[in-house]
Amino acid sequence: MFDKLLENCIFEEDDPSPKDMQKFEQDTRDHINKVRILIERVCSELSKRASEHDASKLGKEEASSFAEVTPKLKSSPYGSDEYKENLRSIQPALDHHYSVNRHHPEHFESGIQGMNLVDIVEMVCDWIASSSRDPSGNIEKSIDISQERFGFSNDLKQIFLNTVKFLKE
Repeated sequence: MFDKLLENCIFEEDDPSPKDMQKFEQDTRDHINKVRILIERVCSELSKRASEHDASKLGKEEASSFAEVTPKLKSSPYGSDEYKENLRSIQPALDHHYSVNRHHPEHFESGIQGMNLVDIVEMVCDWIASSSRDPSGNIEKSIDISQERFGFSNDLKQIFLNTVKFLKE
């Protein structure tokens, strides 16, 4: 692919020497390879997260509590007093869930600021999936509520909205 791109390059009088061109090409190929390796690492971690997402909810520490409250959560608007009360009713299970699942801001002492991009991607996917459980669910409204709840910036909020738009396309 890179060779094809080089064929289309038009150089002026100050064309690089063949040696400079060779060095440039090797440096660029090295850069492309490093980026590829890093993206593959992110993809690998996301694939692992996709396979293991919320598996702790099926364990003894969480299953019975979540089985009891999930139907109630589905019928209470996200962020409402009723929603918060339902969560409080299973606080021990929720504490365990947050402690073993990095895609929740509550996992980190510093909240969302402690997260990395892989955590954020999983979190946004989780938010979209959660909001789609309820026919009246609205991911954009959920992001507004989450911004108030977790205190993230307008810039990050817009990135979340852009991601939602991308995933809906």
